[in-house]
Amino acid sequence: MNGARGEVILDVAGQKRVLCLTLGALADIESAFGCASLADLQARMRRLSAAELLQLVSILMKGGGERVEPGELAQLNIQPAAAAAAVAEAFRAGVE
Repeated sequence: MNGARGEVILDVAGQKRVLCLTLGALADIESAFGCASLADLQARMRRLSAAELLQLVSILMKGGGERVEPGELAQLNIQPAAAAAAVAEAFRAGVE
């Protein structure tokens, strides 16, 4: 894990996975949620569904160098609170 790069670890089915908010990941998130600006995205992030949280984790894992589709993640034992905390931490670390 590279903290200077803004990487965050999420335990997925007993394996440590790297999440990272890259510029490409941010663009993918804006597109996935239909946001035209960062302000729109910030408002949108306040009302996520479980499926959207899985999509965010998938996009941030891609930013961390691993491609896992949201449907694959749904089959794994990911704690919702841990996923939400890791996503929040990835955003915090990515904008510092």
